[in-house]
Amino acid sequence: MSSLTYDLTLAGLSVGAAAALTGIGLIVTYRATGVLNFAHGAIAMVCAYVLRDLVVDRGWPLWGAAALTLLVVAPGIGVVLERFVFRPLSVPGGDPAQTLVASIGVFVLLVGGAALVWGQGARDDAPVLVAAEPWGQLAVVAVLAAGVGAVIRRTRFGRELRAVVDDRHLAVLAGVDADRVAAAGWAFGSFTAGLTGVLLAPYVRLDPYGLPLLVMEVVAVAVAARMRGLTVAVVVALGIGVAQSQLTRLHPTGWGEPLLQAVGANLFVVALLFAALVLPGVAARDTLPRTAGARVPAPPGAWIVAGVLFLLPLGFAGSDLHTAVQVPALGVVLLSLVVVTGRGGQISLGQAAYAGLGALFTALLAAGRFPGLPRVPELAALAVAVVLVAPLGVLTGGPAIGRRGLALALATFAVGVGVSRFVFDQPYATAGLSLGRPAGFDGDRAYYVLELVLLACALAAVGALRRGRTGRALAAMRDHEAGARAAGVRVPSLKLLAFVSGAALAALGGGMLGMGLRAFDPAAYDPVRGLLWFAAVVVLGADSTLGALLAAALLVGLDAGTRGGVAAAVIGVLAVLAGRFPGGPLEGLRGLAERLRRTGPPHRLTPLGARLRRRLRGPEPAPAHASLPGGATATAARPDAPAGAAPAPRPAPAGAAPDRPPRPPRPRPFVRPAPAGGEGVLEARGLHVRYGAFTVLDGVDIEVPAGRVTAVVGPNGAGKSTLFHCLAGTVRPARGTVLLAGRDITRLPAQARTRLGVARTFQQLAVFPTLTVAENVRVGAEQGRPGRPGVVERMLRLFGLDGPARARPAAGLPTGALRRVELARALATAPRVLLLDEPAAGLDTAEVAALTRVLRALAADGTALLVVEHDLDLVAGLADVVHVMTAGRIVASGPPGRILDALGEETGP
Repeated sequence: MSSLTYDLTLAGLSVGAAAALTGIGLIVTYRATGVLNFAHGAIAMVCAYVLRDLVVDRGWPLWGAAALTLLVVAPGIGVVLERFVFRPLSVPGGDPAQTLVASIGVFVLLVGGAALVWGQGARDDAPVLVAAEPWGQLAVVAVLAAGVGAVIRRTRFGRELRAVVDDRHLAVLAGVDADRVAAAGWAFGSFTAGLTGVLLAPYVRLDPYGLPLLVMEVVAVAVAARMRGLTVAVVVALGIGVAQSQLTRLHPTGWGEPLLQAVGANLFVVALLFAALVLPGVAARDTLPRTAGARVPAPPGAWIVAGVLFLLPLGFAGSDLHTAVQVPALGVVLLSLVVVTGRGGQISLGQAAYAGLGALFTALLAAGRFPGLPRVPELAALAVAVVLVAPLGVLTGGPAIGRRGLALALATFAVGVGVSRFVFDQPYATAGLSLGRPAGFDGDRAYYVLELVLLACALAAVGALRRGRTGRALAAMRDHEAGARAAGVRVPSLKLLAFVSGAALAALGGGMLGMGLRAFDPAAYDPVRGLLWFAAVVVLGADSTLGALLAAALLVGLDAGTRGGVAAAVIGVLAVLAGRFPGGPLEGLRGLAERLRRTGPPHRLTPLGARLRRRLRGPEPAPAHASLPGGATATAARPDAPAGAAPAPRPAPAGAAPDRPPRPPRPRPFVRPAPAGGEGVLEARGLHVRYGAFTVLDGVDIEVPAGRVTAVVGPNGAGKSTLFHCLAGTVRPARGTVLLAGRDITRLPAQARTRLGVARTFQQLAVFPTLTVAENVRVGAEQGRPGRPGVVERMLRLFGLDGPARARPAAGLPTGALRRVELARALATAPRVLLLDEPAAGLDTAEVAALTRVLRALAADGTALLVVEHDLDLVAGLADVVHVMTAGRIVASGPPGRILDALGEETGP
């Protein structure tokens, strides 16, 4: 081996060892808590600063300071985070995505706090704990990996850790102290983060932004190991480190030289892109935190106040006006997150990349340096840049089709890091580049007026996107993606629309920001900024345009002083608190104020005060209507009600017991022509489904004829749900076919089957809580089979949901009412086949009886119904034919009387 090859290999092993430490820490933390710690790099940076402060500024001996930093400070940070940030989020039924937002909040908080305490400048005097030769670092990695592996596989603590990872609630019931396991995992993960930081700090730039990002770039080694295999993570880290070091020997020539050199110097970023975009996603069940109730629109008075505040800078001068110029531009960038994250429900950590591309393309077009395009004026360059960047939203929109939650967060973060490293940080793209302002808007005041006009256009575009059919479909996808697919929403296309629209808005805001600063500054669009912007929008109201404008004002205003980091620290605290308040801290304050108002002493306002309150708050919500059994809302008969509308309930006779509820009316479905022969028949032939080595469906044949109710019963684990999902389009069988009226629909997704006439309901309610009852039904009518005017009104009347109930948000309605909302939405798609999964779950006896009457009437009207149900009494009174499943096969079929009697004899004493 030549001397150069040997030296480069040693250098690569040193880098790989630090990456391996990061991978080990991330994997242990994830396995103990289920949290991918985005703050790992920030913890590493803080520990590196603490060691430097103790040794350089306070004169402590190196090993004493290292012992305090690594054995006390680093684990202490992990224990504090577990106890006060993440433990409250691990309660049963908690939203797992809240941990993602909290983790990003901790990252932002530590970065901002470090900037406040130690300043934003880079330090090059960090003490050297281990020599540059890799043998010491490799020994540390080997000892840690072997020790952790032995503990996980061979000790009681390791068994408890695996139990907590598989099912925390079940582990607690088995006597495992899950909190102790999680605290140990966090302490060890933070220890490895601290060790990584103190090892890297002497050889890289120690600053609050660079080191955390550098550490998080190597998250690829943990993702490649599927967040489980320590050995795989160590091997991948060392291999990438050696390969990256060896690539420095290459000196390509030609037009691709700068790009190839950038790839060679950033191989961990390439690995991150590959792991996040190509390898199967991890933790796909995580989504964005959703509020428990409907989002409260901002009162008109808030918009008046915001408008006045945004006009105030027109009276500023000097540096104040120059700072204020950044607020509208950043507001447009944050509006892109309102579209993607707030309305579409998609995690996007890479919006800073699109903003930076907007600024870069604007500068290149205005300078005449964009390949293949002539020089254009600045304002036209901004417009062209938006058009060019918008299609690039597919870079994150494409992965969003098959990824959710943590997997999508990693993919969008990887795109942001990749654009930053391979475009913004490369001289071939940005050297000698300047950016002026449009002609006639060179002064700060004139340019601020132009920004306000562009901001108003962006607000109008976002408002149009959030309203109407598209807005309802986006909200449905955000609230319940599977339910949206079942309603016929084209989820993949809608995700692409959200990301492309978000990229266009981010590019517009980024170009405005660059012209406001009169330069293209890559640091203004680095990935850390993207994390900060995401956290700010989420905690201040992800689906609130007013919240985005407030976030922009806070981010610019708090960092306008001489000491940076204040905005990051404040947003970090709010993001950490977001886990305690699902709607964000502001929503929590709103709820607290409402409770105090209700419990406080009564007070009266003067007539003038009452008028001002009405003007600022907007109209008071309509009072809730009286509920009927099952949550139905009382409605009066209307002279213009069409045939089939549910009649109004009759008043109780005189002398009746006051607490006896009136008998619910028998609903009658709207009348439509009976189906032609063979129409509406759903068939499955030879369905086979395997999960690993376990056969779930083994050659199942079933037919669902029109005008009849077909029931499937059987014990848990028999394959009923899998058969249901195969018919609905959410599971694709390994073999076999699904036919609808003779047409093969086996490969069609759920939304396509809905448009062909196959509707479904869910065992766990699939309603859209942030939409009103009428909007829930309208989603099905708009996305299902076309050409059915008035279907929404008919469905609302049929299920007793018209009147004031129609305008109420679905959030907070009783289970019976939600069941009827879900069924009304399914029927609004005009199905030929209706699939019902445990339709009686959570209903009382009266509600079950009413549901039975509705379903029998639907069957009499020609609809084919398939019911998967455990309530055998319901099956006996509803089904025309019953199929019994056991071990993935249908073992008996026939009339309900004979089949259910035989089941009773088999299970009887």
